[in-house]
Order: sequence, then structure tokens, then C-alpha cells
Amino acid sequence: MRIFFTLAAFTALLSACGNINPPSAPKEKTATSNPSSLPLDRIKLPPGFVIDVYANDVKNARSMDLSPNGTLFVGTRDLGSVYAVKDTDGDYVADQVFILASGLNMPNGVAFRDGDLYVAEVSRILRYEQIESRLDNPPAPVVVYDKYPTETHHGWKYIAFGPDGKLYVPVGAPCNICEPDKEIYAALTRINPDGSGLEIVQKGIRNTVGFTWHPDNKELWFTDNGRDWMGDDMPSCELNHAPTDNMHFGYPYCHQGDTPDPEFGSKFPCEKFTPPAQLVGPHVAPLGLEFYTGKQFPASYQKQLFIAEHGSWNRSKKSGYRISMVTLENNKVTSFKPFAEGWLMVDKDDVWGRPVDFEILPDGSMLVSDDFADVIYRIHYKP
Repeated sequence: MRIFFTLAAFTALLSACGNINPPSAPKEKTATSNPSSLPLDRIKLPPGFVIDVYANDVKNARSMDLSPNGTLFVGTRDLGSVYAVKDTDGDYVADQVFILASGLNMPNGVAFRDGDLYVAEVSRILRYEQIESRLDNPPAPVVVYDKYPTETHHGWKYIAFGPDGKLYVPVGAPCNICEPDKEIYAALTRINPDGSGLEIVQKGIRNTVGFTWHPDNKELWFTDNGRDWMGDDMPSCELNHAPTDNMHFGYPYCHQGDTPDPEFGSKFPCEKFTPPAQLVGPHVAPLGLEFYTGKQFPASYQKQLFIAEHGSWNRSKKSGYRISMVTLENNKVTSFKPFAEGWLMVDKDDVWGRPVDFEILPDGSMLVSDDFADVIYRIHYKP
């Protein structure tokens, strides 16, 4: 006799049994159109662009990485799960969602390399080997590195493999504002794929949850979340550019390139540090960012930078909750403007979605994760 469970019942049963890393079962898509509860008509995009839902009910969808075979891996922060999302029939609507792991400690970051999935918890990096052939029966993870700090304050991590083949791993400040007692805090690190060779690459970064490299010159760009409790309009969050290693971006002494910290700013002048390439706005919480390298969008979007503004949590009038676009010329920002907005209902000062991260599909459309609406959107161009 064979017994079948729904995914929800199966997961609940495993959870009750104390299994924190259960085998997964595919979840068939429940809709082929946008969920009626999501007011996608509120999203304002440039002419010719359309937003749809690529995957429904992906709870707490955060950082993403797309494999060459088209499997979309998705981490979470609050839920503790890791997903694999697949569109098997090519209609740009996901029809399978696998739960690869659950019960993990803020597994926000995911990175795919040579058939293996790397997952970042707060203090360690895990590797699920040859994962795409085992989505319905994922292996036990290999612990790649387990010496990162255990503090959960800014402890969740975005990870990515750089052009040098190394895995880049940030370590946020363990506080809102402080002078960390260890060099590894408020920094960006990198390790070899086997966990060896830890290096501190960049310093003075309060909390970056998104970074990428320019498709041509391979220089690093990253977002940084500004400190809290200096008022509604100070300081701005940042987009930073690091053309070389071993730069310092100011935290905790200087904010937004020109504002000394009230507590620590007297120790070093702002001129000592690298200023932001672009001020993004106070409390907007910029997370994922992505250079557009597809061919579907118009030529003016080629190799330009998109930023997911997750949105404020402590501002008296909310800000962010949108996707912005940065235009670059010769490594300099020439334009910064909204690309997609409408998740913030300005008339009510309320929100229904929070963009987190991006991936570009082979057809040139753009995926956007949303950990508040629990979906993954697809933005495409239809002139």
C-alpha cells in the first residue's frame, strides 16, 4: 500500500518528528496566472514592461541563484528553509517547488557552482553536492566552513562566487552602531570553495545583503544598509563601488560619505574613507542588485544596475519598497531613478510587497523575489 501526503501535511509531520533537514517533495503549481490577492496593477513600470508572478507561495523568498540548467535556488531568512523552483514546461510559470532543507539558521544566501549548492547560515557555509539530480531526495549537507560569528544581529548573509572563483561572504556589524571588537565584523570576506583561505576583502561595511561584479571589468559593487536612529532622513543607505581590495567604507565612523557618526565620528575624518558611488535614500534597505546582461530589454538597459529597495521599518513615513535603476558611464553613476514602484501604497502608508533579489532568465526577463508577498515575480519587456 502506498500513502500520499500533501506537501503541507508532509512538512508538518517531519517537523513534529524533529527532522530539521527533511527530504523534499515537489509542490505542483496551483495557478497559471497572477494570484488575485496581489494588486500587480499598482506596480508602475516604464512603457513596454510587464510584471507577472513566476512562482506562488514561496514563503519568505529571499536571495536567489539560477543554475545553467534553469533551476532557481531560493534562500529564506526567517523561515529557515531553502527551495528549488523549476519551470519544466517553459511557460514562465514555475510548476515545481522543492523544499531542500528546513530548520536552518537564517539560510538567506545561496550560490550554485559546478553542480553543488552552497547555503549560508549565520555561522557556517553548507554545501549540497550534485543537488539538481537529487531535488526530490536532497543529500545531507557538507559543512564547508563553520567559524563565522554566531551573532544573529545582521548575521544573515548573501553569498556569491566572484570572478576569481572564490565564495564571497559578508559579516555584518553585530549591532546598530558600535566599534566591533573583531576585524571580521562589518566586513566582506572570501573563502575557497572548500572553505580554506579565509580573507577579509573589504571593511567598514555595516550590512551588505547584495553584491555583484561588473560584467566587463569585473569590479565589485555592493549595497549597504545605513545605521538607524539618526532620524527619518539620516543617514542614507549606500551603493558602493570597490575597484580594488582592502578599501574601507566608513562604518562606524562616517555615514553616507560626509556625515560623522554622533558617537564615533570624532575618531577619524570622513575623508579617510571611500565615499558611496550613490546615495540610495534613508532607511530604504537596499538588498539585492544585478547588472542587466540579458537581450530582451531595450539597449539603454544593457549593463545597467538594478537595486531592490526592501523598504524601511523604522521611519515615521515609509520609504523604499521599490526597484531602482542606476545608469553608469565609465564607472560613474549618471542617473538614479525608480524602475518599478507600487508595493508601497502611498495613500495609506502601507505595503503589500518587499523586493529582495534578482536573477536574469535566459530569455532576458528578470525574476524578483519578495519575502513579504511570498512570491517570485517575472518582469519582461513587450514593446
